[in-house]
Amino acid sequence: MSFTREQIDLLAKYDSPTISNAIEAFRVRDPTDGYASRDLRCQFPDLGAMVGYAVTCTADSTTPGGPYPDGQMLLFQALAAAPKPAIVVIKDISSNHRKSCHAGDMMMTLFHRLGAVGLVTDGGVRDLTGVRHLAPGFQVFSPGTVVSHGNPTIVEVGGMVDLCCLKIQPGDLLHGDENGLLTIPLEIALQVIDQSEYVWQSESEFISYITDSNFSLDEMARRFPE
Repeated sequence: MSFTREQIDLLAKYDSPTISNAIEAFRVRDPTDGYASRDLRCQFPDLGAMVGYAVTCTADSTTPGGPYPDGQMLLFQALAAAPKPAIVVIKDISSNHRKSCHAGDMMMTLFHRLGAVGLVTDGGVRDLTGVRHLAPGFQVFSPGTVVSHGNPTIVEVGGMVDLCCLKIQPGDLLHGDENGLLTIPLEIALQVIDQSEYVWQSESEFISYITDSNFSLDEMARRFPE
């Protein structure tokens, strides 16, 4: 299932917590599922929400003695063929997870050229200043940066990956911003747009109420009964 650019842009209009609250209304998954842990950090929080379809792979960059057979071209081909906008998702399977590094400015610029709007990895990245310059608007989610690329190897392309407590399948619709990353179930994605507007309006009204000079707990209990 794919959506129009306008529909994708409407999803990107809302921050990820609003999208998360909207999804909960449809009871398609438990509220504890469908989002990544705080180990995954948004590297460019000023860019706003990233929305796109996942292109998954696994990678190793810390096994000594390389180079090894590398599936980079398979990843590039999968990205070129994927629905757009795409998001590259790299699951780290390195022997030394904390020293892994899976993409820098050259790789991410190529991803951008092939139709990706972002990269998600539970390994390291580097060259963030270069990425800003060479691939404007390209978003990056990673636990942090690592200075060296090591022995970079794309091991397998496609298939489900489990990344920072979030299971991601190829083609999953991802939404992420400075607050974190989540999946939007495809079967309710269009409904989530309208529900997000409802959530946003409701929360705005509530915030206006509790910041009003006439606010009181007694009145709130009457106005918002459990």
